[in-house]
Amino acid sequence: MVKCIITRPGVPAGILFLVLTCTVVITGAADYFLGPGDVLKITVYDNDDLETTTRISDNGNIIMPLLGQVKVEGLTVSQASGRIAELLANGYIINPQVNIFVQEFRSKKAIVLGRVNKPGIIEISGPITFLELISKAGGLADDFGDTATIKRKNGRKDDVVTINVKSLIEGGDLSQNIPIRDGDTIYVSRAGMCYVNGEVKSPNAYKCGDNITVLKLITLAGGFTGKAARSSVRIVRIVDGVKTLYKNVEMDMKVQPDDVIIVPESFF
Repeated sequence: MVKCIITRPGVPAGILFLVLTCTVVITGAADYFLGPGDVLKITVYDNDDLETTTRISDNGNIIMPLLGQVKVEGLTVSQASGRIAELLANGYIINPQVNIFVQEFRSKKAIVLGRVNKPGIIEISGPITFLELISKAGGLADDFGDTATIKRKNGRKDDVVTINVKSLIEGGDLSQNIPIRDGDTIYVSRAGMCYVNGEVKSPNAYKCGDNITVLKLITLAGGFTGKAARSSVRIVRIVDGVKTLYKNVEMDMKVQPDDVIIVPESFF
């Protein structure tokens, strides 16, 4: 809802000087971006004859009593309320209070790719956030990475938005849970994987992000077996395309994606 108040400050006699002050009160899906096909119910307080239900046309316009065609495509609900209020205040109504309710959301589509369980085209309606969209895509795969990127159309060029998935999932940073728009393409990165073999309780591939150590990976693999040669752990790493062997590595050594940690058997 938009409330506009017109005041007349002290000025010399004979001069009419009006000040228009507007306050926006957000109602409903305020951050939803309007587009063709959305059906809006628009009311103006104390002006029942201006109440209208209208569908946004293919060219992004609505038909509003007194005003005719008004462009609202690409605006949020609150921005559209503000635009209509300003137009009505320009010679039609004093202090217009405009409320917009999205009665029908158009069908929207987003594409989700990468490390989710059900990648593909997702049909959505109404406001939706990153996490809600990921839920519709079957959730994150076990090897999801720390980031996701959103390619978003912006006129003739595309914008790229980066989401810190690790901060959102593990740290609860809801600022990363941004709204998804119609036509967005979301790609969830794959985590780096390391492999632990030999005398550990659960040899397998494990996610290895930044700053993870040999000891941490061995812990993830269940720890050493009773036959492990703990001081003789090796790492096989590809360096400039060449397989390189590091012997007798320290437990606090940082690992890199695709490293293979080998825990040999002790012969004593």
